[in-house]
Amino acid sequence: MGSDLIGTPQAQQRLQQAEAILGWSVFDVCQSEDNKVSSTQYTQPCLYVIESILADLLMEQGHSPHFVAGHSLGEYVALYVAGVFDFESGLKLVQQRSKLMSQVSEGAMAALMGFKREELDVALERIDGVVLANDNSPAQVVISGTPEAVQSVIDTIRAKRKVLLNVSGAFHSPLLSDAAAAYQPMLDTVTFAEAQIPILSNVDPSPTTNAALLKQRLTRQMTGSVRWREIALQLEVEGVELMQEIGPGKVLTGLMKRTCRGISLGNVSGLAAIAS
Repeated sequence: MGSDLIGTPQAQQRLQQAEAILGWSVFDVCQSEDNKVSSTQYTQPCLYVIESILADLLMEQGHSPHFVAGHSLGEYVALYVAGVFDFESGLKLVQQRSKLMSQVSEGAMAALMGFKREELDVALERIDGVVLANDNSPAQVVISGTPEAVQSVIDTIRAKRKVLLNVSGAFHSPLLSDAAAAYQPMLDTVTFAEAQIPILSNVDPSPTTNAALLKQRLTRQMTGSVRWREIALQLEVEGVELMQEIGPGKVLTGLMKRTCRGISLGNVSGLAAIAS
């Protein structure tokens, strides 16, 4: 991740800024053989930095999106791209977010694929202590909550696949309320500007450029559901014809493909994609 960016002046500047804030090298962590990048406290800053660099390079070539959105951590990159805060302010927020989330040690999460939405809705209504954390597509969701409640839903729902996730806590659920409360003072110190590009937030997919509303939505993000399926559908309603996924992998592209067949899809994971 990010190995082909190191030779560009823009990337070198951003990586130096990031190291001054984080106290460690994003490039070194991404290339390390000990897989440190898979740990939450490293994953989130690395993704923010690499995706911000890729977005900057795209914008420098004249690309200008009509809308931006990001899945969970990706929402911070969307806010940066839209000019809501600068690179360093965003990274400081992500650093604090990742630190607090890495310290969470209670709860569980599970992915469900190939299920009936009605059955899931009934189960989540009936079973206390579990919520819909990621509404990713019509065929794929992630639930989050206490281990007992998550297992109860797994045992109740008929699905093609049910996978317990290897995570430290119940992200995007009320079980992160303490972490969200500890994060709020840092968020309060950052001034949000009016967005230059409409943003579709995780907790509310309606596009907005309003600074106060965007901060309010971000305040709710850590404990709220990632409504990605609704974001995809809203982009279709807004007349979007092409979605470019920025960052490593093609997860969001796959989710969009299952949700909105009328939108063309692309991926920008490195310099080769930008050059083409």
